[in-house]
Amino acid sequence: MTGLGPRFEQHRAHVSAIRAAALAAVDPAAAVRAHLSPADWAAAENVYLVGAGKAGVPMALATAELLGPRLTAGVVVVPQMPGADLVLVVISGGGSALLELPQAGLTLDDLRQTNAALLRSGAAIQDLNAVRTQLSQLKGGGLARLAHPARVLALILSDVVGNPLASIASGPTVAAAPNAEAALAVVERYNLRGQLPAGVLYYLTHGTGPLRGETPEVENRLIGSNRVAGEAAAAAAQALGFKAYWLADDWQGEAREVGRRFAQWVSRAPGSAPLAGRAAALAEDPRPRCYVVGGESTVTVRGAGQGGRNQEAALGAALVIDCLPNLAIATIATDGVDGPTDAAGALVTGATLTRARHLRLDVAQALADNNAYPCLEALGALLFTGPTGTNVGDLMVGLVY
Repeated sequence: MTGLGPRFEQHRAHVSAIRAAALAAVDPAAAVRAHLSPADWAAAENVYLVGAGKAGVPMALATAELLGPRLTAGVVVVPQMPGADLVLVVISGGGSALLELPQAGLTLDDLRQTNAALLRSGAAIQDLNAVRTQLSQLKGGGLARLAHPARVLALILSDVVGNPLASIASGPTVAAAPNAEAALAVVERYNLRGQLPAGVLYYLTHGTGPLRGETPEVENRLIGSNRVAGEAAAAAAQALGFKAYWLADDWQGEAREVGRRFAQWVSRAPGSAPLAGRAAALAEDPRPRCYVVGGESTVTVRGAGQGGRNQEAALGAALVIDCLPNLAIATIATDGVDGPTDAAGALVTGATLTRARHLRLDVAQALADNNAYPCLEALGALLFTGPTGTNVGDLMVGLVY
């Protein structure tokens, strides 16, 4: 037992089963097999495979298995390919960091420093991509332009709220016109001028110039998303005996506030808090409740601690459900890696803060220092899966017993 309450192991078992179902629903290899068929490459003379992202390996292996001897080669990104060729691109979240070719005059280190500054600022994914797209020859449709005149078919696993294809892995197969003004507006909004390399600022200030090359023939095919995982999670909870609800896939904002908001919603839902409506709701249906939401929050880094967005969301939730004995909330990164840590998220209950007080842990200070990991580790509340091989954003699960 962890000391978080007599029912904590039951909570953990329920969350584990729900999480497993969510991840199985967005298995990258299965998604590729379901959305790719011989008709896609029947007319192609040669077939080339390009992969990027955290789910790139299983997606590429499944693609190669389906293609068999029809697969000509692996990563080939050159403009001289014949027009009868097909470039198959498998894209998933994390591709922005794994597949890159900087604009002329910029270095990979320039891009690393820029990306790190954007992440520390708490910038939303759309703002990150407004800058990153301008600095890359591959993002914003650049990969597809380099593949021209070959036809491009992209299979995309989404980790971005709303599934905007241009934002997933910075849209290497989704055309985007140069917009240095928008990128500079992001730099100013987050006060980043003093944190960016001089070469990056020079490049953005002097514009990116017109698009090069002809418009390529591209089909972008969405094959998995946060909603698919969330609906599977709710179905798994239903099978465990909960009255389960999949609510939405658009929860965004500062992580600790997202956690607080979800906890407030769950604690006020029918059958949750000791309110007048609880007795009536349970009389109508005595099953425990499960509420699932998805999305992806951000963290504005002000301290020097260790943690991730799901861990901060969990601590934010714990502050709300303190001493509510019938509630448990889990926060889960579907890729199994929450921020720069080995945890996937955390599980907190109405007894978490009682345990923290007993151990003389200051949860509010841990949040102020962006130091959620050591706090949750001491509480035995961290969730570990290891890298899952998929990536469709984050899930929050609220259990009401």
